Amino acid sequence: MNILLSLSPFAVFFVLMRLHSPMAGLLGALMASLVLLARMRRRGEAVKILEMGTLALFALLTAYTWIGSPNWTVPTVRLAVDVGLLAIVLVSLAIGQPFTIQYARERVPEQFWVLPVFFTTNVIISATWAVAFAVMVAADAAAEWIPAIPLWIDIGATLAALGGAIWFSNWYPAVVQRRRLAAAS
Repeated sequence: MNILLSLSPFAVFFVLMRLHSPMAGLLGALMASLVLLARMRRRGEAVKILEMGTLALFALLTAYTWIGSPNWTVPTVRLAVDVGLLAIVLVSLAIGQPFTIQYARERVPEQFWVLPVFFTTNVIISATWAVAFAVMVAADAAAEWIPAIPLWIDIGATLAALGGAIWFSNWYPAVVQRRRLAAAS
């Protein structure tokens, strides 16, 4: 499974939150997370840090919203979700298991997994995603606490950050591979 599919609960959250309500977005994302995990188990795939963190994040935010009845604004609930997403990635880096490594192992032959360059490449790609999520958090915070900033700037910053992380995740491994081949010859 790829990272974009793993991020689909966040897309479900955003669409349902905008079309209906923050609670609808949270519940939809929680259900999407459960469906992803069920799909992984049915296919015999290993459960990944991102999927487990996403399930925990949406379960906690849904429970908090249900019990605490906060008055979420669009930027506030997006901020909570994006802070949670950033935390998942930062924790994966802090424990020495960059979240991208689990996806890379699905595409890279096993003999390369033990190479330091494999681990380093995944640290760099995971850190790039962390920067993208930090940009999203900053944009959400600005949209919430600086009234002059329109929501479209928050959304634009989010799309630019995600687009940059996706591009880098595809570009950087090819660069590393070219460097290794050049060094070998």
